Amino acid sequence: MTGRPWAFDRPVPSRGYRWWYLDALSADGAHGITIIAFIGTVFSPWYAWAHRRGAVDPAEHCCLNVALYGRPRRWAMTDRRASALHRDPANLAIGPSRLNWDGEALTVTIEEVTAPLPRRVSGTVRLLPEALSDRAFTLDAAGRHRWQPIAARARVEVALTHPALRWSGPAYFDTNDGIAPLEEDFATWDWCRAPMPEATAVLYNARRADGSAQSLALRVRGDGRIEEFEPPPPAEMAPTLWRLPRPTRAEGGTARAVRTLVDAPFYSRSEIRTRLLGQEATAVHEYLDLRRFRSPALYAMLPFRVPRTLR
Repeated sequence: MTGRPWAFDRPVPSRGYRWWYLDALSADGAHGITIIAFIGTVFSPWYAWAHRRGAVDPAEHCCLNVALYGRPRRWAMTDRRASALHRDPANLAIGPSRLNWDGEALTVTIEEVTAPLPRRVSGTVRLLPEALSDRAFTLDAAGRHRWQPIAARARVEVALTHPALRWSGPAYFDTNDGIAPLEEDFATWDWCRAPMPEATAVLYNARRADGSAQSLALRVRGDGRIEEFEPPPPAEMAPTLWRLPRPTRAEGGTARAVRTLVDAPFYSRSEIRTRLLGQEATAVHEYLDLRRFRSPALYAMLPFRVPRTLR
């Protein structure tokens, strides 16, 4: 990643953030994984409390979030201090876990512990991009938040020792960065990515805090070229157990949630069936409600799921 705009050593300003996101589903549909490496852990109550008091170094709140789906399920998200962070253009270490880009593949070495019940999550995940894209998109009118699909078409090889799992399947890799907290500029957003034989469709719909909205619909070709297309009509799916809506866009205005991967009070991740680019597809979908995230009651709950280390 040396010289790329998503290099791991790029600066992160006070109260800002940068994250790298990877998700994948196994070829047989039985398993799934999401990995997010944060500098400035935007969904950590510890970082939210800190940046609301004023200037704060995002490196003081870094983490590797790992979620496993299927059997067994696991969730690990530990907020760590700056002493746990080490990085250069091709390497990012957060505590005992690390990411490495060798010019051809991204290897994530995981050594994390779940909360509130402590169980190890360890092993390696290797992501092999089909092609890389270098186009970034601004998500707000002031240009404070950006998103870049790095490898919308990729594959992963998962080899975990705790729990013992081995599988492979189609994957996705992107990055977001910003110079202000998300909740200052956004009310909600939803996102999905749907891999298909010739292209991957990616949708990003954001409702901003000022009431304006943005809808992106992208076709990512096998060579990494990104083409915009007319966003399809809105589609509503059944809400989550936390009564979060699951809005998206789909041809014919119809989509269906087939599996809830993460169901939190302010955030959901789901496996859905949708129709995009003239084809039926299985997609990974997310919905984020930053109005709920600001709730004091939620901040009282989150430390049990997002513990903070002493060093």
